[in-house]
Amino acid sequence: MPATPSTLPPFDPEDPLGLDDLLTDEDRAVRATVRQWAGDRVLPHVADWYERGELPGIRELARELGALGALGMSLTGYGCAGASHVQYGLACLELEAADSGIRSLVSVQGSLAMYAIWRFGSEEQKQQWLPRMASGEVIGCFGLTEPDHGSDPAGMRTYAERDGSDWVLTGRKMWITNGSVAGVAVVWARTDDGIRGFVVPTDLPGFAAPEIKHKWSLRASVTSELVLDEVRLPADAVLPEARGLGAPLRCLGQARYGIVWGSMGAARACFEAALDYARTREQFGRPIGGFQLTQAKLADMALELHKGLLLAHHLGRRFDARTLLPEQISFGKLNNVREAIDICRTARTILGANGISLEYPVMRHATNLESVLTYEGTAEMHQLVLGKALTGLDAFR
Repeated sequence: MPATPSTLPPFDPEDPLGLDDLLTDEDRAVRATVRQWAGDRVLPHVADWYERGELPGIRELARELGALGALGMSLTGYGCAGASHVQYGLACLELEAADSGIRSLVSVQGSLAMYAIWRFGSEEQKQQWLPRMASGEVIGCFGLTEPDHGSDPAGMRTYAERDGSDWVLTGRKMWITNGSVAGVAVVWARTDDGIRGFVVPTDLPGFAAPEIKHKWSLRASVTSELVLDEVRLPADAVLPEARGLGAPLRCLGQARYGIVWGSMGAARACFEAALDYARTREQFGRPIGGFQLTQAKLADMALELHKGLLLAHHLGRRFDARTLLPEQISFGKLNNVREAIDICRTARTILGANGISLEYPVMRHATNLESVLTYEGTAEMHQLVLGKALTGLDAFR
């Protein structure tokens, strides 16, 4: 029989739609583990890291994340956890609720660098790199974006040419997360045979990764340029199964999926900060949460936050069922990042002047999300992906 009002659980402000009902006990355990790690190791320090514009101890953090099984989390074999995509999404949610920079570290490591080797690499490449990357012993980066080619990677200028049995790699990559701390870089380059991917140890002559400074977003993250000055690679450095632009774009799909969840983590952190503030901040003799305009803001924030989480859950289940389409990932990335930014901005208005203080997480998340909006495909690119899927007409060119 249907539940009667007397037997229903009370309304839960933290889970107003009852989305926890969609999770298994194992899903909840993964979420709790990552949330506790982020709460212990990131949240007490991240405001200071952000203010200083650095991520100290990144190698130690990577090893700890490896011990949690968070690196290459949904990959199988080679020391990877083999978790479900929903569980990986929940990990991204909790990591980005702490800071987008931490989720970016995990996303680039697992969804881009490790996935590229796991999906397109030789067995020798997998054995050489994946176990050490899964443990966090080796940090990886992913070199696709260039100074003059972001949304149009097909125009890349980085070039690899044959010299006997070797490859010689020359070019520059820009806005590369983990670049200056990476032990291995997956670099995409033009060749006479089209676009190919290369596994590049970063200690080779001609490889440099100067860190990019003066950022006002993702400040608690390592962002670098890659400079490749006639880097000589052996014949077996090329990813044998990666030919054409479809290979790096497939890697980007993996990362975009994590952003669908992660952006909601940033939004949740800002919503919770605003809700707590509204309950305790008094003006005109009572908490501001008792005023209609503030309640309207909180209600709208909760709607978009939990609709975004429901969308993320749905895409995660499709991913685990192997029915998720690239256009659906674009749907999720476009919607959830856009709504997360709006939630953060609304939270800032509830906190008033305190909203710009690093004593609260709101402005930090808001500025981080400006980068999340752009990377792994701008909002405009995802609009065009969906526009093409809806109309059958290509408006990219």
